[in-house]
Amino acid sequence: MSAAPGTSPVPTRPTVTEREARQVAEAAREQDWRKPSFAKELFLGRFRLDLIHPHPLPADEAAQRGEEFLAKLRDFCETKIDGALIEREARIPDEVINGLKELGALGMKIDTKYGGLGLTQVYYNKALALVGSASPAIGALLSAHQSIGVPQPLKIFGTREQQETFLPRCARTDISAFLLTEPDVGSDPARLATTAVPDDGGTSRSSGAESGGDYVLDGVKLWTTNGVVADLLVVMARVPKSEGHRGGITAFVVEAGSEGITVENRNAFMGLRGLENGVTRFHRVRVPAAQRIGAEGQGLKIALTTLNTGRLSLPAMCVGAGKWCLKIAREWSAAREQWGKPVALHEAVGSKISFIAATTFALEAVLDLSSQMADEDRNDIRIEAALAKLYGSEMACLMADELVQIRGGRGFETADSLRARGERAVPAEQMLRDLRINRIFEGSTEIMHLLIAREAVDAHLSVAGDLIDPEKSLGDKARAGANAGVFYAKWLPRLVAGPGQLPGAYGDFKHGIDLSPHLRYVERTSRKLARSTFYAMSRWQGKMETKQGFLGRIVDIGAELFAMSAACVRAELLRGRGEHGREAYQLADAFCRQSRIRVEELFGRLWSNTDDLDRKVVKGVLSGTYTWLEQGVVDPSGDGPWIADAAPGPSTKENVHRPIR
Repeated sequence: MSAAPGTSPVPTRPTVTEREARQVAEAAREQDWRKPSFAKELFLGRFRLDLIHPHPLPADEAAQRGEEFLAKLRDFCETKIDGALIEREARIPDEVINGLKELGALGMKIDTKYGGLGLTQVYYNKALALVGSASPAIGALLSAHQSIGVPQPLKIFGTREQQETFLPRCARTDISAFLLTEPDVGSDPARLATTAVPDDGGTSRSSGAESGGDYVLDGVKLWTTNGVVADLLVVMARVPKSEGHRGGITAFVVEAGSEGITVENRNAFMGLRGLENGVTRFHRVRVPAAQRIGAEGQGLKIALTTLNTGRLSLPAMCVGAGKWCLKIAREWSAAREQWGKPVALHEAVGSKISFIAATTFALEAVLDLSSQMADEDRNDIRIEAALAKLYGSEMACLMADELVQIRGGRGFETADSLRARGERAVPAEQMLRDLRINRIFEGSTEIMHLLIAREAVDAHLSVAGDLIDPEKSLGDKARAGANAGVFYAKWLPRLVAGPGQLPGAYGDFKHGIDLSPHLRYVERTSRKLARSTFYAMSRWQGKMETKQGFLGRIVDIGAELFAMSAACVRAELLRGRGEHGREAYQLADAFCRQSRIRVEELFGRLWSNTDDLDRKVVKGVLSGTYTWLEQGVVDPSGDGPWIADAAPGPSTKENVHRPIR
């Protein structure tokens, strides 16, 4: 039944079991693989170098358009953006945001027919790396607006009317935000409490199934990046199932200035101090059915599909961070002397600089390769994009931490303090603080491990999933057993030998420096990785999903192998184009050697680890067994609940929504 006009039932947070939560997530993921995937094949033990080599390239016209915009953006960054001011005042000046609007930066990914710039993913990411180096807060604003805000889901799932209505606004004037997270809901959307109750007696009408009338939104959203200044919102809300409404989590475009919307707080963080991130309350907010994106119940699928390429924006800014860390490390380590020579020439410091240089090269290789594959749309890059986000966010934090160490006490000192006493104001500690959120944004490292692992074992679950599902019948298990037998009879023998065991394989990657051994290593190791995954599934069966430590290491190995492959392919591309080929080969060689050490350590930890003991210790901690260990300190934390009350109802706080004028 529909609610009476102007009213809505009190939303209650759904109570779900672990299995039900997993079923919601599983239903939202894209089930089919209609296009080839380099990373998917890699996890299956098949090194498909042909999918990424020769390295794909953007069309000349797209490259020219992208380079022209980058030149304008660079001038704007150098003359109009004061990153230190944004850090001090914790706010991006309105005139800077308006300048970005005039430049067209809000519409980098929006088609030219809607007033956007129509940049490729490659050049969009280059632009984010550039502007993010001037101010990470601005990079986050532009990324949240275009990568996960209104433009991307409307581009993929919106109707023509929605695109014509909202995309021109997003391209030039309106800032958008994406609202999914709630105070008690993070990566478990099955418990989403914000509701969108159909009111078929409303004044707005639209044609089609499950349409007509309005929806009435009630609920609270947390960590709404851009939400404080947004003009348009993508809101995920639960539609109750009723006659004529299939219900489920559904996406809506909502005008941020609608009656009943209150931005109750502008949140402050350890980094990204200029981020316009808040808490947004919806109280009886009416949204026309014509502003629903897709069908009811498609919200999570829309969100996940949007993130398939949207996640590439974070590693883009991580690449920019790596480039800056390398520049500062080079300049400082040449100027600073200890014991009669520059600190860079001391091995303890030099190894850190080598790590930063090699890793920056590899991250850019991963990003550009994934982005170009996204532009060409010939491959399914859901795993590649997720790996790029996971690997980029983790490695960028390590590089920034190493830069702080290289700088010593000056690395820990703020840029303002350095400036005040007459030294170059290098914001190394700020970089470390700003980057830290990337390991949490758009899927934490832990969630990314599980998401990628699920995709990596998809082929196994497709043929043998019913065998390990306790709720399946004996008949289902028998059929699954037969299918699995056919699949593994063909698949397992192929994991025994391959090109990685042939001394001359991949010989076209030998030009002075020989990268072919690294590619042979990737091929051999991908088969070893697939064998390890199969053995684990055979050993743990239905309990495999609980072995998060093991799954995380499997994914980390795959990430290293992907990065090695991308680094070698990029080095060969640059050599073939006459662009620093020798130096690129040297960096790729250094990265692969460093990566191989990490891979071997991860393989060792697959079977030799403290996972079981850790679980016992955790149970002891939660039961209070070790509370004696906490004695001898005071807790400076303030009072209040661990999770804020998000009960629906009218707001009692001042609206701090601040549209840019």
